[in-house]
Amino acid sequence: MPLVGYHVSEVLSRVPATVSREDLVSAGHLALVLAARAYDPETGVPFPRYAALRIRGALIDELRSMDWASRGARHRARELSAASDRLTATLGRTPTRTELAAHLGTDLAAVDQARQDAERRVLSMDATVHPVADLVRDDAPGPEDNVLITERLRYLRAAVETLPDRLRTVIDGLFLQDRSVAELAEELGVTQSRISQLRTEGLALMRDGLNASLDPQLVPVAERPDGVAERRRRTYFAAVAARAAAAPTAAGLLATTVPTPFADSAHARDGVTA
Repeated sequence: MPLVGYHVSEVLSRVPATVSREDLVSAGHLALVLAARAYDPETGVPFPRYAALRIRGALIDELRSMDWASRGARHRARELSAASDRLTATLGRTPTRTELAAHLGTDLAAVDQARQDAERRVLSMDATVHPVADLVRDDAPGPEDNVLITERLRYLRAAVETLPDRLRTVIDGLFLQDRSVAELAEELGVTQSRISQLRTEGLALMRDGLNASLDPQLVPVAERPDGVAERRRRTYFAAVAARAAAAPTAAGLLATTVPTPFADSAHARDGVTA
């Protein structure tokens, strides 16, 4: 329960004062109970670490539920306001609905909807002197998204660094160093098709390693839970969790995180996601 209080206080420091602490605490306690029921000690992940992920996720979901407005609705409302200001300056008077629709290249129904969106107040985002929504671009991730992205990047880096040597060489070479399959095949003394197999094996192991800590329900059930291969996989899962837990966070992570080519590379389509 103190873990819930800690994360609630952390969230409250970054949201408007109108957000109810009681609502967040309630959501955090429920997440704690669900985490206790779902926790599997055999993964090697400490329970406080596992519970913290579930609690933060629940708090983010609770904040989202307080906010009715989509980013699209806010964008339309801001576009209407900007168009109204421009036409007012040009015409010397308040523009009509028809003039606004013509200026925006839309119909009267869309103008009316945008006006309704502009008139409504959003509890979790706009009920402040300086609305948070006005400071965030529509195409940029919100605070809750940044929390999740940072967390996943930390685990992604740990998953790469914890791979067995040969798999790490292939994954690092293809995705982070932009090396060719042929070059890696020559270095490792194997065929190009074997490099493709190692890539597939490494990506699958990383995916399950991330999911074991972040989304345990997505980890497939092994056909032989007591087999040697499954024990090795679980050892890898535990090592990823331990390395991620010991990794720097926030500003420290930003300076050392996995380079963006990992996400931007054409190889990203092969499925390096949790």
